[in-house]
Amino acid sequence: MNVHRVLLSLLVGAVIVAGVPLVESARADETPPVTSEATQAAAPSTDPPSEGEAEEPRKFAASPELNEVAYAVDNIMLFLCAVLVLFMQAGFAMVEAGFNASKNTVNILFKNVMDLCIGALLFWAVGYNLMYPGGEFPGPNGYFGYASVEGGIGRPEVYDATTRFHPQVDFLFQVAFAATAATIVSGAVAGRLKFSAYLIYSAVITAFIYPISGSWKWGLGWLNDAGFHDFAGSLVVHAVGGFAGLAGAMILGPRIGRYSADGKSQPMLGHNMSMATLGVFILLIGWFGFNPGSVLMFNDAGNAGLTMLVATNTLLAACAGGFVAMLISWAIFKKPDLSMALNGILAGLVGITANADVVTNPESIIIGAAAGGLVIAGIVALDKLKIDDPVGAFPVHGLCGLWGGVATGLFGEGKDLGTQIWASLVICAWAFATMFILFSILKAIGLLRVPAEEEIQGLDMVEHGMPAYQH
Repeated sequence: MNVHRVLLSLLVGAVIVAGVPLVESARADETPPVTSEATQAAAPSTDPPSEGEAEEPRKFAASPELNEVAYAVDNIMLFLCAVLVLFMQAGFAMVEAGFNASKNTVNILFKNVMDLCIGALLFWAVGYNLMYPGGEFPGPNGYFGYASVEGGIGRPEVYDATTRFHPQVDFLFQVAFAATAATIVSGAVAGRLKFSAYLIYSAVITAFIYPISGSWKWGLGWLNDAGFHDFAGSLVVHAVGGFAGLAGAMILGPRIGRYSADGKSQPMLGHNMSMATLGVFILLIGWFGFNPGSVLMFNDAGNAGLTMLVATNTLLAACAGGFVAMLISWAIFKKPDLSMALNGILAGLVGITANADVVTNPESIIIGAAAGGLVIAGIVALDKLKIDDPVGAFPVHGLCGLWGGVATGLFGEGKDLGTQIWASLVICAWAFATMFILFSILKAIGLLRVPAEEEIQGLDMVEHGMPAYQH
């Protein structure tokens, strides 16, 4: 049996084994947690039914002290934001496919599909509880807890008066972020990575790497205690994916033909700029779930106002990033470059994600404009270093994610610059080091890169046996 088949079998087995205790725990737990007399009164009876009496199905029972209107508004809004963030998977798929050769389109689309499929299962089974070990998550006015049962997100039926979210909707929102972190790497390693190797990487980052560093901030860990601020994930999500992508690109080496024998750069243009442009617009729309959704509370005037500030800052930073990237690329290449402008928009979005809640509109424009310049500098620097990143995943998400953390210290009200710098570097170093080790192991066992003849032919036919387009 091939090595990659053995590893994939172990991976599937790990998902099943990890999930079984959760299912058994949920089945075994017949007594929902209660925290007060009010919630005990609201709880469904756990006494066994008398002989001949049918057992009633378990139902959700809200505390009488809970404001049901506020609860409904917050949960429905968070659900809609989760859908918007999940929609970003389509945007990433289109951007990455459009920026790459047509012969690798199926492979890229497939990787984006599996990021979500594998990521959701493993984040449910393992990652979610690693990231939020205390059953709490951050909000604009402090931290909100939710009732839980032993063994995971479970099936809690009774909530006390402080509960803001049903754990199922919180999971939907959080798993969308985990999928985003994983899919960023797809573009950086496009065109030469084995599909089986990518599945292994995707499993590891969503089950362990992203949740562990995420718990340091969003799980009330030590970076949170130090005062580090990352509102919606410039570092926790984007820098993790960007630096993981950098590690993969470095270990893989450049695509065949990307550099000549004498080391001269030879651009390999994407096959469909219409697809890439539409993908960026989808990502921009999805970001209004990513950033405004991270406010988490929407049911009063103060939080509604904060949500609108975050949304406006998000748009202004994106526009500033795209405009500045266009101007700089025009000056360097003597013609306005669409691909650079598109990456500039994404760079502005990544840069504002850490601080959209603590900066003003003018400051958001400055942050986005700086990100637009940084992404051009990052792309040029990688080219000089002969690190092949086909879509600019590291400059957009890694470099500008790091900038987002620093910019929070520079512009964010009440935020310490020193703390922002060292904490941001810690998260970046964690993602890069762990993924460098993983990709190095995969390379050592011959599981990382496709043979040269297969790379030249294209991964669609070699890896999947189907073309993206019929000629």
